[in-house]
Amino acid sequence: MFDVIISGAGPSGSQCADVLAKAGFKVALIEKDTTWRKPCGGGLNHKVLDMYPRLRKLNLPKIRTIIMHSAEFHKLEYKAPKQSRGTIMDRLELDNYIRNMAIDTGAEIFDKNLSYDFITKNQTKIGIKTRSPSGTKEYYGKIMIIADGMSSKLAFKSGIRDKWKIEELANGKCAIMEGKHQLDEQSIYIYFKPFKGYAWIFPLDELHLNIGIYTFSEDNLNYNLNSLYEDFIKNPQIKQFLGNSDYKVCWSGAYPFPVNGIIEKSLVDDHIMLVGDTGGFVSPISGEGIQHAMLSGKIAAETAIYAFEEEDFSKNTLKKYKNHPQIKNQVRSFKLKSSLREFFYKDNGKLLNKIFKLAEKDPEFRSQVVDIFMSKKVPSNEFLSKIQ
Repeated sequence: MFDVIISGAGPSGSQCADVLAKAGFKVALIEKDTTWRKPCGGGLNHKVLDMYPRLRKLNLPKIRTIIMHSAEFHKLEYKAPKQSRGTIMDRLELDNYIRNMAIDTGAEIFDKNLSYDFITKNQTKIGIKTRSPSGTKEYYGKIMIIADGMSSKLAFKSGIRDKWKIEELANGKCAIMEGKHQLDEQSIYIYFKPFKGYAWIFPLDELHLNIGIYTFSEDNLNYNLNSLYEDFIKNPQIKQFLGNSDYKVCWSGAYPFPVNGIIEKSLVDDHIMLVGDTGGFVSPISGEGIQHAMLSGKIAAETAIYAFEEEDFSKNTLKKYKNHPQIKNQVRSFKLKSSLREFFYKDNGKLLNKIFKLAEKDPEFRSQVVDIFMSKKVPSNEFLSKIQ
């Protein structure tokens, strides 16, 4: 019998387990495969590094500059202040690093276990059923944290959320490639497209890079992701960075993830909380989810601790999680970013191209564009009048 069962040992689940284990709770951390690498660019902003300061001591790339391009390759460059600089880390290494910290703290890991249903007694969920190489297993606990991604079987079987619709998702494909490149190793490169989506190149070191592309919303159905990926890596604007190297693909993968924001009404139920991708904690513009996943895991853990203090695991108590000021703030932020996404991709990317073109010539306007992308600022009337 465990106090808390966490299904999914990615950033949200492992962060949740770490907080709970440190507080002395008995935690089961269930994972389908600890050797699986989530297809992801692996960008970490300074808030993730603040949460795990030991990451700063690793030999990771230091990202000083974000270079964004419109569909017609007009460029907008942003140099981050020292306190806001991030890094890049392979997702397999990152997930294992955070997971191992939770295990060292006291969480118990159960690998090669696929969660597929709840254990119910007297109409109350009291545990989780898994499939493993040795057969079906059962784990019992007072609270269950669902952190096993957008394809979670438990999230749907909980009854508090429907399955994602294709227009609520992004589809991404990326690869880690080996070969000599001409990229600035302290920069990341982002390429917006004439469809809803963007591509990226993240240099990992002088001989490796992470490269990928994604589509979202209705354009998941309008475009072939594999064709878009091939077109991107063969584009002359991209080839100038890649040079004539004969690149070796070290790893590649494709994946869907939610980009319509947090489903606030579907985060809690009796004995249950949803965190990370499972709860929609992914930025609707950038697709960045690591920071938001960790935040949701941390606050879910704090809510679970409160529930044990109250000896009440009902929805009424656990809604403290979704009502937390930081979660509320994230909900509002994602709603704003969803609106900005529609604004930026208006007219097949032509509007964003015009914005970047103006920013190249007008430093004051450029500053406004950076504020919109890098903060939660809404475009001003003056800004909108300039692009009319």
